[in-house]
Amino acid sequence: MIKTVKIGAAGLDVYEEESEYFFEDLSSIGISDDLLARLLTFPNVLITSHQGFFTKEALANIAHTTLNNIKDFIQGNNLKNEICYHCDSDECLKEKQGKCF
Repeated sequence: MIKTVKIGAAGLDVYEEESEYFFEDLSSIGISDDLLARLLTFPNVLITSHQGFFTKEALANIAHTTLNNIKDFIQGNNLKNEICYHCDSDECLKEKQGKCF
């Protein structure tokens, strides 16, 4: 779609393997990721490193959420931001007891 210009342009702020290529100068090494190298050849594609979390507001929200998560854990409260990873069975522990562990 990008090659045929059915999509006029693409701006990518996140790339799955971005940690390998962003945040340091690797311009003398080259890119071994074929997909990223191909995307960079298109004049209608702009790729930047993921910067969404570097705003003052985003960092404040991250800190606020983290501190609330710690407080809830210490107080034994339900953990609303917990990622549930034990639900491969029919019974979800998080729904039953508010925690996945």
